[in-house]
Amino acid sequence: MKKTIILKINGEKPELEKISLAAEVIRQGGLVAFPTETVYGLGADALNPKAVRKIYTAKNRPLDNPIIVHVANKDDVYRLAEKTPKFAEKLMEHFWPGPLTLVLKASKRVPRVTTGGLDTIAIRMPSHKVALALIKEAETPIAAPSANLAGRPSPTMAEHVIQDLYGRIDIILDAGPTKIGVESTVLDLTQDPPQILRPGGTTYEELKRILGKISIHPAALARREVQIEHARSPGMKHKHYAPKAKVILVEGELNAIINEIKKLAKQYIRDGKKVGILATDESLSMYDVGIVRSLGSRYNLASAAKNLFKLFREFDEERVDIIIAEGIPQKGLGLAVMNRLRRAAGYNIIRAR
Repeated sequence: MKKTIILKINGEKPELEKISLAAEVIRQGGLVAFPTETVYGLGADALNPKAVRKIYTAKNRPLDNPIIVHVANKDDVYRLAEKTPKFAEKLMEHFWPGPLTLVLKASKRVPRVTTGGLDTIAIRMPSHKVALALIKEAETPIAAPSANLAGRPSPTMAEHVIQDLYGRIDIILDAGPTKIGVESTVLDLTQDPPQILRPGGTTYEELKRILGKISIHPAALARREVQIEHARSPGMKHKHYAPKAKVILVEGELNAIINEIKKLAKQYIRDGKKVGILATDESLSMYDVGIVRSLGSRYNLASAAKNLFKLFREFDEERVDIIIAEGIPQKGLGLAVMNRLRRAAGYNIIRAR
């Protein structure tokens, strides 16, 4: 087993010697897990095909699943993309650094293993100071999907990376919990109008204010699996975000959701199953069965985004057999949370009435 080095690092003032060590590993073709404002990423030199293949191997990631490339300088976009439309510059001005990934036509210098075999590239500039320092010091764009085993809940703490990838990668930079908790929004600028492929940390409402016209890919809103031949973004095609327990998502009006979850939980407990309930602050006291955890308030959906993957992993530690989750409003960050919940449930969704 590979020895993975774990380095505690200051998230606000990253220590140069730790950044330099990690950057050298990137330059040498190794793998470094690092924090972003969304989730922890698993980074390699985006222009080194051999290094990028190591990401797929470490994560057990399907080779047709494209990887987001992280930059610290807007000038890199013009080298990585064949052309950059005017409204891309407007989006970068408004939202970078931040949780927005832009899909553009890839230049010939980008290895196809990085793009999942596509002729497009997904690029973002993270706002986390450790991520930016690492990219600058490495002096190369860094390809980085989430730092977890493929299909598992994304890591929002270094402990989650350790659980999944210790012994598979070279370094983990531990700067504590991430701020947002769900991945970046992926916006395809090769479509007219631009299309959200994966909802995330930049909301539909924010993008609409800047762009005016914008669409959402049907897979991002789907309540059942949508067949996709070529995924233009991570989180579209393959099973994602899932804990070890079976997940059931209950959608509808809140009182109906609560009644349906209580009924389901009692039934599974009678069958000898250990049940976890993913509630909200407003409904927490309504449940008298199962292991109950709150995502946060239905009126503060940023809390739901921040807590979702952490709670999935906590339920795994509790060894629950079934997680029954409340649906939440699909506005703001709620759209991203519902997308993750539906995919984690494998579209096992009950409509409460």
